[in-house]
Amino acid sequence: MKRKLLAVLLSCSVVLGMAACGSSTNSDTDAGSESETKTTESSDGEIRLFNSKVEIGPQLEKVAEQYSEETGQKVTVETLGGGADATGQLKSYYAAGNMPDIFVFGGGDYTANFKGMVADLSDCEFVKDTDFALMDGNQVVGFPYTIEGYGISYNADILEQAGVDPDTLTNYQAFEKAFEKIDSMKDELGLTAVCSVAAESGQMSWSTGGHLFGYYLSGGLERDDNTYFDELMEGKIDEERLTQFGKFFGLLCKYSDQQTLISGTYDDQMALWATGKAAFITQGNWIDPSLEQYDATFDCGIVPLAFTEEDMTSVCADAPSYWGVYKDSDKVQECKDFLDWLATTDEGQKGLVEECGMLSPYKSTTVSPSTPLSKSLKAYIDEGKTSSWTWADMPNGMSDNILGPIFESYAKGDIDNAGFVKMISSQVADFMSKNEK
Repeated sequence: MKRKLLAVLLSCSVVLGMAACGSSTNSDTDAGSESETKTTESSDGEIRLFNSKVEIGPQLEKVAEQYSEETGQKVTVETLGGGADATGQLKSYYAAGNMPDIFVFGGGDYTANFKGMVADLSDCEFVKDTDFALMDGNQVVGFPYTIEGYGISYNADILEQAGVDPDTLTNYQAFEKAFEKIDSMKDELGLTAVCSVAAESGQMSWSTGGHLFGYYLSGGLERDDNTYFDELMEGKIDEERLTQFGKFFGLLCKYSDQQTLISGTYDDQMALWATGKAAFITQGNWIDPSLEQYDATFDCGIVPLAFTEEDMTSVCADAPSYWGVYKDSDKVQECKDFLDWLATTDEGQKGLVEECGMLSPYKSTTVSPSTPLSKSLKAYIDEGKTSSWTWADMPNGMSDNILGPIFESYAKGDIDNAGFVKMISSQVADFMSKNEK
């Protein structure tokens, strides 16, 4: 079933560019509500694609060049730097009458900011070949260019040296035992810390209040099980489940490099793990393209963020964001042709999968990922062991303004697990109550 938008204006923003691009602060203003139509006209008939995933910028440019060579249609890629406000930049472009022809957004971000600005893609060929297109009623408004997934990623070489089998990391007790063992061998293994976690809320709320909290919402559940998300939307928290989750986050903090944990950036977190100084990192397969810049040659994989005492064998996976076509572009059909080429041709799929390190959402693709974390994720997908990203539909501002700062307080030791649970429960209730008014 194609993913449908929640029929509520409270639908929140997926952080554009997800992990490696850092935080994106999205406004509640609907840029598409202005009455004035602003038509984009790119120079020399080129298609202009706005990309917020900085880690695939160069690779995506190569794919665009190949398309231009094959078809004569020039495609230019504009990549926003990591940590920048992608939504804010797009709003600035809109106000100036300079919108890109193709631009990136999350599902909730579409509802909050770009509804009414995107062309209907229902007549595109790619629609028939995927279950992950973004729908708005009967219209297809979002092109899924990848599937992403996460849990906790591990350095397989370190785990092998430590005698830890990643396949056994399916519950809290197993992680606790593994962390203790690896910690006792840090000097022997050349490690700074067992885990690489960053929780500074100004930069990492998308990771803690979004991705990590997402495991509380849907970790270990069937893809259509929205129990804890539905409770969240009512301002309620399952305190027993959140206590288990908070205990696991406390374990991550205990075995993390404290400087990275408290004040580190995404780049700091990545560098610690990619240089072999930590065994685990709380990031997903989107970091694959970045490993090359660190000359990382070790094998690695993904396991669930298994915070429960019962076994958890699924990872969270979904289409993280989408490409939409600006409806007032003078090249709508040309953009559709480009998207269809990406999805339905071997050349396009090779570009997204092999060049950009993506995991294809298209059923007909014969191209398999070569990068290690995407290969690990694909195994979960092939086995049907995935849970959905309900966190992506949290109300706008919840991860950045409510959850992220609470995670940071816990990481700093300002609150304990009981305080973590109490603060999230009370602030979620207050936040939802105010948004209902």
